[in-house]
Amino acid sequence: MGKNLYITTAIPYVNGVPHIGHALDYTLADIWSRYQKQNGKTVRFQVGTDEHGNKIAAKARDTGMEPQAYVDSMYGNFQTLIRSLGVEYSDFIRTTDGHHKGAVQYIWQQLQQGGYIYKGSYEGWYCQGCENFVTDKEAGENNGICPDHQQPYERLSEENYYFKASAFSDKIKEAIDRGHMKIVPEFRQREFLELIKDGVKDVSISRPRKNLSWGVSVPGDDTQVMYVWLDALSNYITVLGYPDKEGWQEYWPADVQVVGKDILRFHAGIWPAMLLGLGLSLPKTLLVHGFVNVGGAKMSKSLGNGVEPMDVITGYGADAFRYYFSRHIPTTDDGDFTWEKFETAYNTELGNDLGNLVQRVAAMVTRYQAGVIGDAPQAEHDMGPYREAMQNFEFNRALDEVWNTVRALNQYLEHVKPWEIAKAREKDTEAAEHLTEVLAYASSTLLQVADLLVPFMPTTAEAIHRIFETGVIPGDVVPLFPKIYLHTQDPRAPKAA
Repeated sequence: MGKNLYITTAIPYVNGVPHIGHALDYTLADIWSRYQKQNGKTVRFQVGTDEHGNKIAAKARDTGMEPQAYVDSMYGNFQTLIRSLGVEYSDFIRTTDGHHKGAVQYIWQQLQQGGYIYKGSYEGWYCQGCENFVTDKEAGENNGICPDHQQPYERLSEENYYFKASAFSDKIKEAIDRGHMKIVPEFRQREFLELIKDGVKDVSISRPRKNLSWGVSVPGDDTQVMYVWLDALSNYITVLGYPDKEGWQEYWPADVQVVGKDILRFHAGIWPAMLLGLGLSLPKTLLVHGFVNVGGAKMSKSLGNGVEPMDVITGYGADAFRYYFSRHIPTTDDGDFTWEKFETAYNTELGNDLGNLVQRVAAMVTRYQAGVIGDAPQAEHDMGPYREAMQNFEFNRALDEVWNTVRALNQYLEHVKPWEIAKAREKDTEAAEHLTEVLAYASSTLLQVADLLVPFMPTTAEAIHRIFETGVIPGDVVPLFPKIYLHTQDPRAPKAA
């Protein structure tokens, strides 16, 4: 792995406010990015918004705005979420950017010159919510209704341009089989290979302007507008400056592309085919996360069970959000959220396990040693399992390893009882030295915990470093995670008579 690394996130439509899935994309990418930077790498980190297509045009029409004015008013919602999560991205792309639109037209021309674009007629089913055409078989299996959007498929008949993705089926399979393009987790890789066992299908990449007015014009044919996937997928290279700005080659191919499981087939099928058609390298890893359910049920507008990420961040802080969604939601599978589960994790794991531990150690050093930590051998814990988990994109397991250290330190303090050692100092001449060693070991362990938390909980890691790293405890230590009971019973509350 070189010094320059590149990670991407899927770009969401701006026709609504950001949801938990978007926040999960950003959080996972930021964890990987921070971990790599901590290890001396230079990281480009892309985020952005997908701003073309019929869904956008329809929303703009509903609000009485022109499409460009509408997307100008909406993309900031995603920037706000990203900033609120403490995500350190390097590049933000909007697909309405002038450079992107020009680059996408160049990509079209290159694919066309290579013989990979042809004109054909389409008659079949279409889901506007997915911006996707589906086969008769798929429509039948779903009883004519899109399972993701709960809307009936539309029957369409139109002349479109097609991308000959089928020409690259064997190369895509070979790249996956040889590990040149990994799909993580492995079971998603197996699912995708099963999906394309009969080959990658050619895909429509334009629609008549009368049916799709808001998008990038097809070069040389003003009657057609580019279909959203070719436009959107290209962002991963256009944001780097492809094809005309210097330096983009230093970061492509992407080391990691973070995607949700629902869009894997586009990122593992169409996108690699486009890259091969352009003569470019394939991404090294597609990191595929699952869905976040609420109390075992899929989030949906009709059920009204959605959770707004900003509600969590505003109520409990960005680090609490990042902690729950990187530890209690498996990195590569579906997970579950309820306010009760979240608040219990916040109060017991963050509040008790970590917050109280930091507070106790700082208070004992202040009380028994005038705030001076003193010298002792540095705590050394086996970081192998943590590093292995990070390398394997098992961020939840990496945090489990951190918490093993946190809980072990709590148990150590209960066992050695530094408060008892402090009492013995008047009679035992060696007690003071023993106490210094115990508290220095505890402080050193917490500094190591802070190092491990940098990718996950950067603000918390910084706070722990500030408390312990100078060797003198500051006088303004405040609780890291004060108890919050908005959704569960406060055990301190008086019992009803």
